[in-house]
Amino acid sequence: MSIKLERPEAVIFDLDGTLFQAETLMIPSYYAAFDHMREEGTYQGETPPVERLIGGLGMLLSDIWERVLPGGSKELHHRVNELLLKYQQELLDKGEGVLYPGVPEMLQRLKNEGIRLFIASNGMENYVKSVVKYKGIDSYFEGLYSAGEYNTPSKVELVRLLMETEGVQGGWMVGDRSSDVEAGLKNGLKVVGCRYAEFGKENELEGSDVVITDIRQLPDYLPE
Repeated sequence: MSIKLERPEAVIFDLDGTLFQAETLMIPSYYAAFDHMREEGTYQGETPPVERLIGGLGMLLSDIWERVLPGGSKELHHRVNELLLKYQQELLDKGEGVLYPGVPEMLQRLKNEGIRLFIASNGMENYVKSVVKYKGIDSYFEGLYSAGEYNTPSKVELVRLLMETEGVQGGWMVGDRSSDVEAGLKNGLKVVGCRYAEFGKENELEGSDVVITDIRQLPDYLPE
């Protein structure tokens, strides 16, 4: 590994598409939510293509639902989101949902180096906390920050809030979407772009300091 980044005080991770294979919960929950709405009469018609949801992962929820159901009412967007979370929670309770290979070992390695670890996600509070807890990685993190809990308008603001609250002066932002790159750069962090979830566009990670194709590569960028 020829490139080495400055040793980070902290590493801030995105969740979906970075640590967690979100589609392993999202896709079955998505279809279950639309089936539910048809049964209760709050939605008629075909289920929108699931690709709209997958392509929007990492965005703010309001933007995701506008993408999935353009022109839909706020009530409809709220209901499908509520049901999606319900079915995701049920799947998590059953042990469903998959971390990317090597995530716990990678987090342990960073922790052993004395690096502070955090999550900053555009997801809902209960979803973020449940995934981290049920997948057994909660003990690695000092703080879990979500747009759902803090009602932040962008990932930039969420990361800024995290850094101010936790007293983080610098470090790495690790994520798979352009919003993660922007959040890192605008908050003075080095950016590690993750290109393995295949949610984003070709130029999604433009501006990253380095790009990895497997989360297990992350510790390789630590200085000797």
